[in-house]
Amino acid sequence: MAARIPPEERQTNLVVALMATEIGLTKQQILDSVSGYRQRAETGTRTDALEKMFERDKDELRTLGVPIETIGDSSDPNDLREARYRIPKAEYDLPEDISFSAAELAVLQLAGSVWSAESASADAQAGVRKIRALGIDGDEPIIGFAPRITTRESSFAPLQTAIEECRIVTFEYLKPGESAPRTRTVAPLALLDFEARWHVYGIDQNADGERTFLLSRIVGEVSSTRKSFDPSLRDGAGERALAGLEEVAARHSALLEITPGTEAALRLGRRATPATQGFSIPYVDVHILADELASYGPEVRVVDPPQLRDAVIERLTAIVAAHAGEGE
Repeated sequence: MAARIPPEERQTNLVVALMATEIGLTKQQILDSVSGYRQRAETGTRTDALEKMFERDKDELRTLGVPIETIGDSSDPNDLREARYRIPKAEYDLPEDISFSAAELAVLQLAGSVWSAESASADAQAGVRKIRALGIDGDEPIIGFAPRITTRESSFAPLQTAIEECRIVTFEYLKPGESAPRTRTVAPLALLDFEARWHVYGIDQNADGERTFLLSRIVGEVSSTRKSFDPSLRDGAGERALAGLEEVAARHSALLEITPGTEAALRLGRRATPATQGFSIPYVDVHILADELASYGPEVRVVDPPQLRDAVIERLTAIVAAHAGEGE
């Protein structure tokens, strides 16, 4: 009996085979010749089962950023009965005029490993895949620790997909002080992390202007519509969004007294500047900062502005009320 080929090895063999052909391979040629499928065929696995296996492998590789191209009949491109499959080498490889040192490759690998698979975009995964295709020298620096970035907001993935597919979306958005969420229709252009919070930047179809929305305030599911937007609108969107948030933060600052040697001192100290009384910290949204400061409890005291101080006190009071009587 032929040895069983693991799925990872079978998919690797498929990538190698599709990169080695210029004109592409038919599905039958793949099943007959690529290791992993061939052994299954030799042991009597039905053709329809092998075809389903190939379709699953193809979809998974595309999800990982491998650019598998389907070539139909030139006289009838929609007829895929004799379709050929290939991986255009120009799209898989990095440009010939780009090279990296061993140290640079190590940094790029570390950057790629920071993102969890479900959080990285198709473009990001494709970039990591191209870097790995270069190979790594044996004398590269050894990195023993890599942080992991994940996203807790369920809206992140559908928004990311909508950005990549240039699809307009709708979602319910609840602003502080409002009793009920309002439906927003948005052309999402970029996702960005600012002040440890995820935001989506896009064109609000109702307001006909660019807006930034906090993902944690999106209520329920994000729905993608059939309406699309011009892909060129995404160009520079992340930079515009970041510049806008930084501009808002520059106009607002909080004066805080922070207890030295605490978690608050460690986290807030990264973006704080010494002031006459305590530390000054720029912020975009008073409610977001109030949530953060309340989480530090007695480690932080708000000196100014009064609106922020009142918001923190309100949150701390609510916490005390929620736990009243627990020790009785």
